[in-house]
Amino acid sequence: MEIQAQRVGVDGAQGTLLRPTSLAVRSGEVALVSGEPGQGHTALALALSGRMRPSSGTVLLNGKEDPRRLRRKVAVVDAPGVSAPEDALDLAFVVREEMGLGGHRASRRSVATWLAERDLSQYAHSRFDAVPPDVRIRLLVELAALRRGVRALVLDCPDRHGTDPLAWWSLARRQAEQGLAVVVLCAPPAAALLKVPSARLGQHEQPAPIAVRAPEGDQPAGAAPLSPTMTLPMEKS
Repeated sequence: MEIQAQRVGVDGAQGTLLRPTSLAVRSGEVALVSGEPGQGHTALALALSGRMRPSSGTVLLNGKEDPRRLRRKVAVVDAPGVSAPEDALDLAFVVREEMGLGGHRASRRSVATWLAERDLSQYAHSRFDAVPPDVRIRLLVELAALRRGVRALVLDCPDRHGTDPLAWWSLARRQAEQGLAVVVLCAPPAAALLKVPSARLGQHEQPAPIAVRAPEGDQPAGAAPLSPTMTLPMEKS
């Protein structure tokens, strides 16, 4: 699968949200995109996922304009004011809601089991804004990857939580290793700490994404099929 943003720009009621930006990422690749605050991180995330119509340019999925299919295939992770969970919710509720959004049936018991298997039971009834940032990002990434039909993730500014960039970059690479296409949006200081090529908001000529495994359809003969990042214990509620 390949997602291409071709000179995608977004205008809002108060002016430009995203200057024309080009980007391409395929299954098994992770693209790092940096920009100063206010340069359109969330606007790009929503455009790449078919949830916002660009004011200029196009977003293609496998060479075709198909916003509806993009919405099914691309999950936007932790976008402020969009997909980020409300701070006052407890972690167990957030996990259950994310499981339901992903097309899974989850009871309270299965959520408790899922958290216990990851040594996170102590946070089950904590407010989401009190959960350590690295735990927050890890859970949201892994739950988004479990959604039925999702083949791409867009992480919206995980650096805003103040966690170590190497932690969320490792999560992103791990998902690409599982065969997903992954885009991570962040501010320039976080990108600089990672010391990897990064694309820039508002630019057309961009470095190639980092390939961590062969894309779908390019697997060598006899290669094992793609497997999900995690299994999800489920029971009827």
